[in-house]
This record gives sequence, C-alpha cells and structure tokens, in this order.
Amino acid sequence: MSTINQVKAAVYAALEKKAKRLVVLDVQEHSDLCDYVFVCSGENNRQTKAICDSILTTLRRDCDERVLKSEGEKTGNWILLDYGDFVVHIFFDYLRDYYAIEGLWPEATFLDTKSLAEDYAPKHH
Repeated sequence: MSTINQVKAAVYAALEKKAKRLVVLDVQEHSDLCDYVFVCSGENNRQTKAICDSILTTLRRDCDERVLKSEGEKTGNWILLDYGDFVVHIFFDYLRDYYAIEGLWPEATFLDTKSLAEDYAPKHH
C-alpha cells in the first residue's frame, strides 16, 4: 500500500476519535526523514490515547502496517508515531502551539485532510 493511502487511513482513524486541528504536510521535497507529517490535537490524555490507539489499530488492520517507533503514549500529552515514510504527532493543544511543529517546514504543501479522510472512508461502508 502506498504511503499516501496509509496517511489517509491515519487521518480517517484520528477523525473517528474526534481529533482536532488536523494537518498533513507533504515534506517529500523538504525532508530526508519522511514524506509526510500528520499533526492533530486532542483535548485530554484519554482522547489523545484513543486517537493513538485508533491509528495504530487501523493501520495494522487495514494496511498491514506496524509502527516502527512510538513515544509519549504513557502521558498522552505529545504522542509520536513513526511509520518510516510518515510520522504522526498527537498533541494537547497548548503543547502543539508551543512547539509549532508545522512551522518546521514552511515550504511544505498542506494537504486537505477532509479529502484524505473521504478518499479512505468509502472502503469501510
């Protein structure tokens, strides 16, 4: 499965748990580390952990993709999921604003997360 389809699955899974402020950056031309960066927010650690679990489960079940490395799941205030070609950051809003991850790639292309989720969603209805 292509990386963009895995990103679509992750966005869909995050929306299923009511993630907020979803941003997907196409950093292929600007980073040697990954192709896409997905950032979203949750309101509390139960929600951020639920978003994380939903992404992990969806990618494993539907894409046969397992996370290479994860951090922050215990506290839930900033969870990082590294899938190699793309990474997911799940933040509390105040930490997200403080670290401003999206600003690390000012030249990156922002992808429409609603369209990404809609492209994925029909496979499950």
